[in-house]
Amino acid sequence: MDDLKKELVGADEKLKLEQWKKHFIYSVPAAVRELHPHAYRPQVVSLGPFHHGDDHLMPMEKHKRRAVTHILRRTKRPLEEFVAAVEVVAPELEDAYQDLGDDWRGERFVQVMVTDGCFLLEMMRTAGCRSEQNKESGGGYAENDPVFGNHGVLYMVPYVRRDMLIVENQLPLLLLKKLVAVERSHYAGDVGYEVNMMVLKFISPLLNTSPPKDLRLGLHPLDVFRKSLLTTDPNPKPNSCSETCCSGCLRSGEREDEEPDPSGIVRSATELYAAGIRFRKSKTLSLHDVTFQCGVLSLPLIVVDDSTKYVYLNLMAFERLHGGAGNEVTAYVFFMNNIIDLPADVALLTSKGIIQNAIHAKDKEVAKLFNGIAKDVALDPNIKLFAVQRSVNRYCRKPCHVWRANLEHTYFRSPWTILSLAAAVFLLAMTVLQTVYTVLPFYHGDK
Repeated sequence: MDDLKKELVGADEKLKLEQWKKHFIYSVPAAVRELHPHAYRPQVVSLGPFHHGDDHLMPMEKHKRRAVTHILRRTKRPLEEFVAAVEVVAPELEDAYQDLGDDWRGERFVQVMVTDGCFLLEMMRTAGCRSEQNKESGGGYAENDPVFGNHGVLYMVPYVRRDMLIVENQLPLLLLKKLVAVERSHYAGDVGYEVNMMVLKFISPLLNTSPPKDLRLGLHPLDVFRKSLLTTDPNPKPNSCSETCCSGCLRSGEREDEEPDPSGIVRSATELYAAGIRFRKSKTLSLHDVTFQCGVLSLPLIVVDDSTKYVYLNLMAFERLHGGAGNEVTAYVFFMNNIIDLPADVALLTSKGIIQNAIHAKDKEVAKLFNGIAKDVALDPNIKLFAVQRSVNRYCRKPCHVWRANLEHTYFRSPWTILSLAAAVFLLAMTVLQTVYTVLPFYHGDK
């Protein structure tokens, strides 16, 4: 009884609740890590305390210190100002990390924050300053610099970009905001949007859209990237599909007289195609832009490269660990796992422009990738994607759609089959006419 009472002393529910609200950088639980041991481990650089000091990441530490020296020389600001700015928000930064040990709190934590924050700012700037006209805005390194020069940017940036998206390897963007504010001591505006944009452009250099101006400062780079994947079109086009065009279109909710599908599982892409569903690439890259209208399933383009597996695993881990983050990325991965079962499914989606294979892997390997990352996931049945699944399943249960699909796939798959069908129909019609004109004289012979 005494031992139990001692354990209950620190179990204040209100205190724990307040602490949980402050956390947004987590260690991946062992049960999740065991499924993909290498997906949650940075490759070249540690950002923050969780992986600081790992043996394979130590070579980058000297380059971090070079980054700090370069920022001090370029901005002509003393180191004391950067340290003081971080110390002001140090308690808030410490609370961002779940289960941060007591040995990390204090000067050691501030030192790592300043060093890692300056390094990340320099990496993002040098990656954006490779053109001649932008050299003065943050370059200044030798071309053969192994990390910050042109050669380093070419070979090092892909690894740093991937490490920035590891859920355990995050830096709070509040830290970057404070460091940028010190750099621009005479700038009175809010640099939060600029920090969001800087991080997003580094992670997704080919991104054509900008985050909304009123978007709050992200929690960390992984959070900003996730929000960019879920950004919807601010001016969506009205639905051109009429209410009576087909019974499988997505409406505002499930029909009350329709029996719900208890499984919630969507058939594979080839099976859906055989059932009359056509595939089309969505007009945006948002994962929210998954729609089903008039027998057409629209899906956003997904580029499959060497980092695809690790990026989605860490996005799903963040949704799993951070209360209130949402379940959209996890649901999208589960949906793609449902419709991608065999290499033929990958080939079909690739032909429709939905999958872009950037590493030229075999269709079998791409199918294996999606099937592997969707293990042991928790799903929220109330999100929009599940309504799409119900509409797809409802459409597939209509026999008329299957019959029409068989007709189209058999006789309308190419111009030659269409011509053959037309010729056959013409010959049949002529045969019927010939028979009619042959039989008529027999009944009307007297006349």
